[in-house]
Amino acid sequence: MKVSILGAGAIAHAHAEAVNALAQHDGLEGVELAAVVDVDAARAEEFAARHGIARHGTDLHELLASGDVDVLHICTPPSLHLEQARAALTAGVHVVVEKPAVLSLAEIDAMAEAERDGADGARFTQIVQHRFGAGALRLRRLLADGVLGRPLVATCDTLWFRPPEYFDVPWRGRFDTEGGGPTLGHGIHQFDLLLSVLGEWSEVRAMAGRLARDVDTEDVSMAMVRFSSGAMASITNSLLSPRQTSALRVDTEHATVELEHLYGYDDDAWRVTAAPGHEDVLPAWADDGAAAQERVDEGRSGHLAQLVPTYRALVAGQVPPITVADARDTLELAAAIYRSAFTGETVTRGQISAGDPFYDSMGGTGAPWPPVKDVPAQEATP
Repeated sequence: MKVSILGAGAIAHAHAEAVNALAQHDGLEGVELAAVVDVDAARAEEFAARHGIARHGTDLHELLASGDVDVLHICTPPSLHLEQARAALTAGVHVVVEKPAVLSLAEIDAMAEAERDGADGARFTQIVQHRFGAGALRLRRLLADGVLGRPLVATCDTLWFRPPEYFDVPWRGRFDTEGGGPTLGHGIHQFDLLLSVLGEWSEVRAMAGRLARDVDTEDVSMAMVRFSSGAMASITNSLLSPRQTSALRVDTEHATVELEHLYGYDDDAWRVTAAPGHEDVLPAWADDGAAAQERVDEGRSGHLAQLVPTYRALVAGQVPPITVADARDTLELAAAIYRSAFTGETVTRGQISAGDPFYDSMGGTGAPWPPVKDVPAQEATP
């Protein structure tokens, strides 16, 4: 199975390292990182040399026409994902796309259509690596088995820091090119993990603000979410927090389960506190048991942890563990946070559909602050 990477920026290195490690895992010995494509020829060449890639170039369509690629990892700015993925799927090439998969619910529905219409059973999947660390697998299993009891209360915090110069990159901080601020581009990792644990959400109430950065999007958002199970959670997404952390806490009938990390976690990042009378949850958590066969990269979250089961599915002709529908569920929550924050209304699951401004853009009817980002000259209307 020959793999190519599109876009040789910072996140692409994580993809390359993970793909190069796949051949060490049973059933994936034939996976080969064969090509990299970037609009900057020099950057593509440097990337290829760094990761031992034989082929590099600047033209995606030339690569697809060669027939010499089975899987394409898309690591370009989010506004480019849909058309690039559509081209690959049409060519019968599987697509692994970095988050966020696309910029809107309209685009993820178009992505689903592109997958249905694609050639040779080509599949789409999105990187959501925090679902795949051993701790997350164990938490979902113990909830499903009833060991932890019902989930009741949760907090989900992405408190990161990005200095003003981070937003000097022209496509950042704009709804039309980045899709959104920390809600869509940063916190999505952590609240995607929250959704994988708590399941279907039912309603959202939120607020957002542009407090300190020269962006058109928000730089902080906060939401209260009710889930179909009755559980309630708070979600905070910030790029203004000097002591950075990514934190998840789930209080169940029988225990509190906590995770604190930054960009990835291992088993030491988890802490479990038993409720009185339910001390048996502690040995249940400590016993890796059923998770032993699922442990990848020593149980750490990360691209490799997700790509091992993903590539095993692709090699076997099966559906990857993360589907278009999974990506849509998380995007719908993001869109609901924006809609509630910008309109002041409570938003229910399924409310945002075709014809709603927030279906076509996370910016929807517009943020309650004026835009400040300059549109590059080549994008400006003559």
